[in-house]
Amino acid sequence: MKRYISGVILGIACFVLGAAVTRYYDIHRLITPQPVQTAKSPAETGAPSGEGVADVTAIDFTNQPLWAYGFDRPPLPGEKASPQNPPSRNLRANQDPIEQTRPMHLNGSKAQYSLVDVRDGQNVIDWFPEDHPPMPKVIQHGPAALGEKTRGCASCHLPNGHGRPENAGPAGLPKSYIMRQLQDFRSGRRHSADPRKPNTNTMIELAKALSDEELNAAADYFSSIRWTRWIRVVETDLVPKTRIQGNLFLPLEKEKTEPIAGRIIELPENEELAETYRSPRSGFIAYVPLGSIKKGMDLVTTGGAKIVGNQFIQGKTTPCITCHGPDLMGVADVPPIAGRSPSYMVRQLFDIQQGTRPTQPPQLMKFIVANLTKEDMVAIAAYVSSRKPVYTTGTPTQTTRAALQ
Repeated sequence: MKRYISGVILGIACFVLGAAVTRYYDIHRLITPQPVQTAKSPAETGAPSGEGVADVTAIDFTNQPLWAYGFDRPPLPGEKASPQNPPSRNLRANQDPIEQTRPMHLNGSKAQYSLVDVRDGQNVIDWFPEDHPPMPKVIQHGPAALGEKTRGCASCHLPNGHGRPENAGPAGLPKSYIMRQLQDFRSGRRHSADPRKPNTNTMIELAKALSDEELNAAADYFSSIRWTRWIRVVETDLVPKTRIQGNLFLPLEKEKTEPIAGRIIELPENEELAETYRSPRSGFIAYVPLGSIKKGMDLVTTGGAKIVGNQFIQGKTTPCITCHGPDLMGVADVPPIAGRSPSYMVRQLFDIQQGTRPTQPPQLMKFIVANLTKEDMVAIAAYVSSRKPVYTTGTPTQTTRAALQ
């Protein structure tokens, strides 16, 4: 009996390893580093077959994970995002001018900033400059070509590159991957599946305005920073009641009284630190449904494959570890995903499933995620986000692979 079980385990291991090797070479064949390009129209880029402009008119909102996009209702026909106002130092009429300009202090920081400073995304505040390399101008001030309409990359993604649930965390991603995403934004090949999400349009505008030097500097900066534990994943059947502000969930109360209802609710660990101070040392807590981490582990590591009797039953998807590595820390320029925002992760799975990222790597993934339900996406994101990022020495792209934890 033991010998039979060992054989089954060995068979599964060989299957996964074989698939991993095959997919590894497929990735290296399909994904090659792209040179930096200035903004051009899709026709001018001469995009290969399968790399056209994202079609945002054929999205099926039936099974959209609304919470991942920071909404509580489906979009109305023709509903679109209003443009985001550029950051400014203007005083707000509904707040005390003295309170808005009063210097604030944060424990552990030698800096002091006012609320006006915190809101000034054209001159990004930096509570803890010792936590990261010196910020290039584009990270702190944004693309120079936009003038007064610009905003620094770190105003959304934070100086440490860890970002927030409503945007992305580019820290520790391969430089080539970051450059490719910026190129996709500027060429019309990357959009959000929800047309109401305003920061996607802002990202497109910023990417189009980047010079080649600024794009390279931004990719260099974020790829040089290690991703560290930033999100605490907690399984639960109840969550605090929340409100949505700027596509971010914020708690209305501390008690857990509302059914999680198959969602992932990602909240700041400390609302004041995250919102008032914009502290890059205050992370997030992600509430996920009971049992989702175990289900996610099955999908991530085997694709949902099973052994029934002596028969191997293929799962509904390709194991995530096939492309993203056994430790989920990425392979070549395939991005690491361990320990990252589950809200962001589910958005990307749904975006890819709906075809709003029609470049070659996401097109490959489109076949992989085609059969995933909303519940599957929740489970995958819950498990992946619960994993600890594994580094040894060197830069994030020089990590030694480790066993699943």
